[in-house]
Amino acid sequence: MSKLAYLVIRDGLKWTDVFRLVPGQAVTIGRAATSQIVIKDDRCSRNHAEIFLSEGQWILRDLESRNGTMVGEHRVEGDWVLQPADVIRVGRSQLVFVHHLTQAFDEPSTSVVPPREEPDEEPLVDFDEESVLSSYQPTTITHRAGQTKFLEPGEIEEDAAGISEKGQAAAKLCRLAFELAKAADQMGLANMALAGLFESTRTDTGALLLLPRASSDVSGANLEVIASRSTANQVYHPVSQFLATTVMREGEAVLARNVMGDSTLGTRDSKGEIHATSVICAPVRHGKRVLGLIHLYSTDSRRVPDPDDLEFTLAVANTVGVAVTNLRQRQELAENLTQMQDENIQLREQLRVRSEIIGSSAGVRKVTEEIARAASSNAIVLIRGESGVGKELVARAVHYSSARSKNTFVCLNCAALSEDLLASELFGHERGAFTGATERKIGKFEAADRGTLMLDEIGEMSPGIQAKFLRVLEGHSFERVGGNKPIKVNVRVIAATNRDLEQDVADGLFRRDLYFRLHVLEIIVPALRKRVEDIPELAAYFLRQYISETGRRIEGFSEEAMQQLLSYRWPGNVRELKNVIERAVVLCRGRLIDQGDLLLSKLPTSGSTGEIVEAGGGVFHPASLEEVERQHIQAMLDHTAWNKSRAASLLGIERSTLDRKIRRYGLVDTERSP
Repeated sequence: MSKLAYLVIRDGLKWTDVFRLVPGQAVTIGRAATSQIVIKDDRCSRNHAEIFLSEGQWILRDLESRNGTMVGEHRVEGDWVLQPADVIRVGRSQLVFVHHLTQAFDEPSTSVVPPREEPDEEPLVDFDEESVLSSYQPTTITHRAGQTKFLEPGEIEEDAAGISEKGQAAAKLCRLAFELAKAADQMGLANMALAGLFESTRTDTGALLLLPRASSDVSGANLEVIASRSTANQVYHPVSQFLATTVMREGEAVLARNVMGDSTLGTRDSKGEIHATSVICAPVRHGKRVLGLIHLYSTDSRRVPDPDDLEFTLAVANTVGVAVTNLRQRQELAENLTQMQDENIQLREQLRVRSEIIGSSAGVRKVTEEIARAASSNAIVLIRGESGVGKELVARAVHYSSARSKNTFVCLNCAALSEDLLASELFGHERGAFTGATERKIGKFEAADRGTLMLDEIGEMSPGIQAKFLRVLEGHSFERVGGNKPIKVNVRVIAATNRDLEQDVADGLFRRDLYFRLHVLEIIVPALRKRVEDIPELAAYFLRQYISETGRRIEGFSEEAMQQLLSYRWPGNVRELKNVIERAVVLCRGRLIDQGDLLLSKLPTSGSTGEIVEAGGGVFHPASLEEVERQHIQAMLDHTAWNKSRAASLLGIERSTLDRKIRRYGLVDTERSP
């Protein structure tokens, strides 16, 4: 005789629960919660009967129950050897013993007490074992629930002890619903729901798993664990893909008991062990849409969930579905608002970019022509110039003049972040990738997809990030920090720097291959001191801007003030001019900004190594940076009597760098040469 057997709990011709009988394990039937099969019927004793395997046969034994155990019309006395299709009657309940599931749906014989009529239920026909097993494997699923009595309308009843069990559960659900409605994020919501479930059900481990917001594939493979908890010694192990897919596709909550060793219901750990003894799995729904599921299980064989636990979990899952939907709608509204704000900012930026490239000098006209040429292609652009000349403004002009103007412009300063933070900002990170990474973050590359990404101060990027950045520029995909999913984007890159990249390449500070990859289109923004004729126009523009903001009545600049602006060297370039005008508008006491209202610094201009030019003018001899460097190195060598080590120390460079510059400029010791 086959040892494979099932107890099928029948309701008319419709089966409701299936319990698999396992050799070596006795199955108890009774009203007590500790029974493997709990029958809530006042005609059923607390410990009514048991079934066990003995010498290859399944035996039914009555445990001296008050109303007895029946098989067909026969009262069980002593041990009863069960035969296929035997109908066991305990109180008002019928349990069919079968070796094959199809036997549970055979027409009842005349010896079986006729089932109660169910006019609203259509009889199940044309069942075959293969279809039943394929739909409902494994057969340790003992209870299912599509609706829950805890959410049914009606008055709360009272018993002799006060509020009924159903009323207490409803009160707990009400309190939990209020708490879930106040959750600020999905993780907080999940932890609240799990805490309430552990308090009210016979489970000790569980998790809330949700599908991605835009996912339409109801499959266990797409679920993401939002939060998990365990009051047992074992860590949480995810739900099996079979059980998750079954629950979500059928939309029914499932209680599965006696699941030890069943890999389709319990997920094995790294040692191949299944710690769950009983499992509850309930779909998280909103309307007809399945959002995910709640997965609970017990690791203690003494704490076995019952059908009431199943219905309470389903009620919580339905409440969670409403809370998750509301939370996501709030997030979508916030994201839409942020997107609209970003679009408005971008529109204002387009207008501002077109109006703030100010000047009529030859240098500005050349930059404008180069912007137009760069905008017509998708090539990488390298913008070079001193700090404060307006490199970001030029980058925005390239973006808003290109075919990508309707998409996002993203700017990131590489000098402001450490290597790890820069990697996270560029490529994003997954939740839990490092301490403090509580949520998944989209990197700048993903945020700028189909748009433009400007990387300011590219010369400050560390060698490790340079290598990964180069791969992305070459068209390769990348992964978020802590992730393994390849991501490919369509981004135009604009880099900007005030460093001498050629020198950094020679000194080994910047990758040679990355330099050549960036050096495709180059726009050099001239310093303000090299386009002095633009100063009056820029000063007038900033003056109008700050007059509009402050409401001051200022008519312009005095001749002395304008002459000082023209003669000053502007080490901070346009940024410094803007700040000087803003300060002058605040300090001015008359109708004209005078020389005393201008607060100018005494800092040297970028790259200057000679005499510092005083604010207000001084001796100045125009020369290229290369010529200034050549003269300064020659003077330093003469000063140290051509002691190269000492000269390199005073110059703040390596001895090898000094030797290279001596050869580059053809410097000689004039006192010792013949």
